[in-house]
Amino acid sequence: MSDIKRLEVGPRMSQAVIHGGLVYLAGQVGNPGDTVTNQTQTILERIDALLEQAGSNKSRILQTTIWMDDMKDFAEMNKVWDAWVDPANPPARATGEAKLAAPEYKVEIIVIAALA
Repeated sequence: MSDIKRLEVGPRMSQAVIHGGLVYLAGQVGNPGDTVTNQTQTILERIDALLEQAGSNKSRILQTTIWMDDMKDFAEMNKVWDAWVDPANPPARATGEAKLAAPEYKVEIIVIAALA
């Protein structure tokens, strides 16, 4: 389908899908075993790169879902998030606790953004 563009396509999923003026990012994770701070920093850098590749940026994020393996780390993740998020354009956001794909992952972030 020509009206759907996929970025960084793999055998299981694409890292981003562009359709209808929106970009949907797959759940992004950091390096397994890193701290919550380092995983969150890595994830947000990856989100910046994917949004740029798609023709968008963090000021265009509409919705974010954050999964954490343990909500005790909520403040640590938020410290990194708060330094990164565009304060003039914060997205709608939900954060919850869930078992992630492997116990070495502490944070996973999913984003939907408008194209620029």
